[in-house]
This record gives sequence, C-alpha cells and structure tokens, in this order.
Amino acid sequence: MTTGTEAPRIALDPFVTDLDGESAALRAAGPLAAVELPGGVPVWAVTHHAEARALLTDPRLVKDINVWGAWRRGEIPADWPLIGLANPGRSMLTVDGADHRRLRGLVAQALTPRRVERMRERIEKLTGDLLDALPADGSTVDLKAAFAYPLPMYVVADLMGIEEARLPRLKVLFEKFFSTQTPPQEVVATLTELAEIMAATVAAKRAAPGDDLTSALVLASEDGDRLTDEEIVSTLQLMVAAGHETTISLIVNAVVNLSTRPGQRALVLSGQAGWPAVIEETLRYSTPTSHVLIRFATEDVPVGDRVIPAGDALIVSYGAIGRDENAHGPTAGEFDVTRETRNRHISFGHGPHVCPGAALSRLEAGVALPALYERFPGLELAVPPSELRNKPVVTQNDLFELPVRLRP
Repeated sequence: MTTGTEAPRIALDPFVTDLDGESAALRAAGPLAAVELPGGVPVWAVTHHAEARALLTDPRLVKDINVWGAWRRGEIPADWPLIGLANPGRSMLTVDGADHRRLRGLVAQALTPRRVERMRERIEKLTGDLLDALPADGSTVDLKAAFAYPLPMYVVADLMGIEEARLPRLKVLFEKFFSTQTPPQEVVATLTELAEIMAATVAAKRAAPGDDLTSALVLASEDGDRLTDEEIVSTLQLMVAAGHETTISLIVNAVVNLSTRPGQRALVLSGQAGWPAVIEETLRYSTPTSHVLIRFATEDVPVGDRVIPAGDALIVSYGAIGRDENAHGPTAGEFDVTRETRNRHISFGHGPHVCPGAALSRLEAGVALPALYERFPGLELAVPPSELRNKPVVTQNDLFELPVRLRP
C-alpha cells in the first residue's frame, strides 16, 4: 500500500477554472487520491461512490480536529482561508458518537418534516414575487442574483428567524467564508463577525422566542438536556451556510443542464420526465457540493491499495463521486433525466452526518424550477456555456453569475 508521502498529490485549483476536468482527474487517481488543498495543506480525497459510502460510516474517521496531526503540530495557520470550514465550532457537524446523536437529536426536534412542509406556502409566495420582478422582454438578466440566490436566502432567514436587514451583510460575509481568495487578514474578522451575528440572533430568541428554528433550538431539550449558546450559534451558522449555498447551486446547475441539452429539456417540458428527476440527476451530475472538509483518521485506514495514515485528514469529493461509472454505468458522464440510477447519489452525504436540510433544499428546487419554466418556457442562456465561470470556492459548485434571456 502507498501512503501520503509516496503518492503524487493533485493540487486543487483555488480558482476552480475546470471543475469537471479536476473531478475526472481525481476519479482517475483511484478511490483514494492524494490531494493538496489551497494553502499547501495535504489531505486525502475519497473519489468513488462505494468507498465514500464505506468511509462515511467508518468510526475510525472522526470530526475532532484535534486528531489531525498537522493541526496539533501547528502547521495549519489560524488565518488559513478554509479554517472556518475545517473547524467551524461545536455543532453536529464537528462531533461524533454520543455527542453527535445528542446534538442531531435536538436539531431533529426542531427541524421536523412538518416544519419543512409548512415552508411550502412561503416558498411559493417568494418564488412568485421573484418571478414577477424578472424582465420578460428578452433582455439579459443574471438569474442567479435575481432568483436563485434570494429565494433560498429568504427561506433560510425565515426558517431560522434572522432579521431581513442582516441579509446583505451575511451575503458579503459568507462569500468571504467560502472563498479561497479571502485575504489572510480578513479570515479571523469574518469568522468573528459571523459568530457575533448568530449570537445576537440567539440572544434575541432567548428574550422573545418566535415561530422559527432558532427559537425551537433554544427550547429543544432531550431528557432535560439543552443546547448551549455555543452549540446553537455554531448550528445556526452551519444551517444558514449550507441551507442557502446548496440550493442556489442546485437551481443554477439545473437551469444550465437543461439549457445546454435541448433533448432533455423537451422531455421535461413535455411531461415525459418529472421535475424530481431533474433535481436528482442535477444533484448527481453537477452536485452542489464539490468537496466536504474534513474527517480525521484515528488509526491507519486502508482504502483499495492505499492507506490513510493515522492523524491524516480526508475530504469527500462529491464532484468526482457523482460521476463514478462503477455506480452509474458507462454514461455516468452524461446528464440524463431518465437515468435509472439518478436517485443513487450521495450528494447530501451518507451515514450519521447526512445533511439534515436535504428535504428543504429539494422542496425549494421542486417549487422554484417548475414555476420558472412555466412562466418562461423560452428561457435560454445569454452567453455560450464556455463563458460561465465558477467562483473561487473549492467546496461548492458555484457560478459567479448566470446570464439568461427570459421570454414568456
């Protein structure tokens, strides 16, 4: 078996200039690829479907950053641009075992299927209002900025009870939070301000609880146990970050996939394929999350003919995993809404840490996409697909903008 010191490393492009090509290279390197994150940080990446499912349920891989040898040795600076994703505070994302079950159980008490379904009417209203505001004269509009971004951001703000006046500042802060290009001197300040906004929201809900998820988290208990303010703040930040970024990318990528494949679009608009099929195939083919950071090996973990040494870090490369031919056949590199394996993807994770907001993201896309195409069936890209550019975010499949022309 080979270890990290023997295997050539694939450096992830901090500017994400060719995500498809990079994902293909990772997949070709085998189920476990040696990778270098922006900033020169060495990690491993799982890139195949079956191995990812196994590792995501392997108790030898944990979320405790103190297991990471590079962290313990002081090799990861506090102003590393991705530190907020590797060490985002104490929440259900960063703990395992009994602590994870406790935190996730308390969150589950608040984020119930009934609460998610109650959001449908609000999502439909927001969708209609945003569509009403779009120009229908064939002029060019950035569909991401005008539709795909505000919808999930307003939804998650409503869900969590965040004041609407805070949303413009949160947009700026989350862009810095995810970006590989945030200047080192701004990293700590960004994390601090985000935590302060979330803490202020939690304090306001403690003083005057409302019908929102933050209030429910404050009040949630299990056998008399309650979440601490630190846990609620970290959970709130996690759910706001994941709750809007994933859905933005899902809506944008679905529109790109349909706009660049007339045959697939015709199947959907004629009713031969349903919108749930579009959503699941988009999640598989152009998964909103490119790479999830980070798990740490408590002991040597063999994967194929390689091994993750104890103390090393692992990322989950969903962009590569979604197109694994072993899971989806020889046409895995094609977008096909009739694909029988489209529901087999693990783009929302797998195992104990599967995304708790998956149902809400699917609901938002399931309302937004059919409403968009019912209103504007002649929607088309305003630029060649080659001109669409990814933002410098190694964790998200996120475009700068989506210029389209809308015709009723």
